[in-house]
Amino acid sequence: MVSVYYKCRMRWCPSSVLHLLRCLRSRSCCRRGRNNRLPPWIRDTWAYMTVLARSLYFNSLTDSDVVFDSIFEPVFWTVDYVTRWFGMVFVCLVVLLTSSIVVIAYVVLLPLVLNTYSPAWIAWHVCYGHWNLIMIAFHYYKAAKTCPGYPPTEKNDRPFVSVCKKCIIPKPARTHHCGICNRCILKMDHHCPWLNNCVGHLNHRYFFSFCLFMTLGCVYCSISGRNLFLDAYNAIEASYQTPAPPYTFKDKMINKSIIYMWVLTSTVGVALGALTIWHAVLISRGETSIERHINSKETKRMAKQGRVYRNPFSYGRLNNWKIFFGVEKRSHWVTRVLLPSGHAPHGDGLTWEAHQVKKDLIPV
Repeated sequence: MVSVYYKCRMRWCPSSVLHLLRCLRSRSCCRRGRNNRLPPWIRDTWAYMTVLARSLYFNSLTDSDVVFDSIFEPVFWTVDYVTRWFGMVFVCLVVLLTSSIVVIAYVVLLPLVLNTYSPAWIAWHVCYGHWNLIMIAFHYYKAAKTCPGYPPTEKNDRPFVSVCKKCIIPKPARTHHCGICNRCILKMDHHCPWLNNCVGHLNHRYFFSFCLFMTLGCVYCSISGRNLFLDAYNAIEASYQTPAPPYTFKDKMINKSIIYMWVLTSTVGVALGALTIWHAVLISRGETSIERHINSKETKRMAKQGRVYRNPFSYGRLNNWKIFFGVEKRSHWVTRVLLPSGHAPHGDGLTWEAHQVKKDLIPV
C-alpha cells in the first residue's frame, strides 16, 4: 500500500488510485467485521449513543435548552417512572396520616372536650370538626378518582393550537402533555403525587378545595390544641426529670398523641397553607401553574418590544373565581363551595373564549 502511494506521487495513474481506494475499503470492511463480532447489546448501545450525539447538532435550531433536555432525559425519565409507581404509596400515606389524626381526635380529644368545655363550645367543635372532615374526605376522593380530562383522539372539527410531539394528536388551548400519566391533559395544572393523578380541567376544583379545607382543618387542630400540647409537653419533660414518674403508661401515650397531632397539623398547615395561597393567586389571575411560567416569559418578551401582555383567559378576579367554582347564582356560594358538590366545571375544556371580557360572565 505504501509503494502504491509513492508510485502515485511520482506518476498520476488512475489504476493506482483505484487500487488505493480498494485497499482502504477492504480495511474498513475488516474493521466492520471486527465490530460485528462484538455482543449485540454493545453494538446497540454504541449505535444509540452515536445517534444521540448526532441529534445534538442535527440542525441549526438546536440551542442550550435542547442540549440540556437531551442530556438530562434519563433523569427526567427516572423521576417520572418513580413518581408513577410510588403514587399509591403517597396516597396511602395521606390516608394513614389523616386517619391517625381523626383517631386521636375521637379517642383522646373528644373525651377531654366533653368533660371540660361548655355546651356551646362542645356544639361548635363537634359541628365544625365533622363538617371539615367531610369536606376533606369528599374533595380528596373526588380529586384522586376524577379523570382530569383528555382531548379527543379521533378526528374532529375542534380548533387546536398545536400537535403533541409524544401523543401525535391535536392539542386544544391550555392542554399540555404529562410525562407521568403519558397523556395530554386538558387545562393541565400539574401532576400531584399525593393524589396519584393529574390536576386538570375536571378535577382542579376538587384539588384546590381539598387543599383549602385540609389547611383549615390543620389550623383548627393547631390552634384549639395549643394549650393541650403545652400541658402534654411539660408533663413529659417533668416525668423525665423526676426519678419516679407520677404518670401511668396511658397518660404518657395520651400526652405523646397530643404532641404528635399538634406537630403534624402545624407543619402540614404551614406547608399546605403556602401551596393553597399560591393556587388562590393563580386562580385570581386565571392561570394554571404551567401557564404562569409561559405568561411570565411572554410578558418579558413583549416588554422588550414595548408592549404589554394580557392573559387571554383571565376575565377579572371575581369572574375567575365564579368560573372556577361554577357559581351561577348566589345560593351556589353555599351549595357548591361550602358544601360537597359534584357539579361539572364551566365549559368543556376544549374551547375557550380567548379575549378580554369586560362584562360579568356569570351575573351573580
